Amino acid sequence: MLSIPCPWCGPRDEAEFRYGGQAGVAYPADPGALTDEEWARYLFFRDNPEGPFRERWHHAAGCRRWFDLTRDTATDEILPGGGR
Repeated sequence: MLSIPCPWCGPRDEAEFRYGGQAGVAYPADPGALTDEEWARYLFFRDNPEGPFRERWHHAAGCRRWFDLTRDTATDEILPGGGR
């Protein structure tokens, strides 16, 4: 099991969390102006690197807060420099 360090609650088992996808994906400024292709790209296309990757996590069974962390996708190691 993966131990995820919640910034508010401390390290907890991954079963308490829900994955929120890639961090730093900005919502479109004018979503109504997007073409279908642009909207699909926003909704479905994300980076999929091997190595360090910035992710969003929701502590669903704890404080219920969202936060970002960096995880190495090859090793599942949580890297320093997390954040809220």
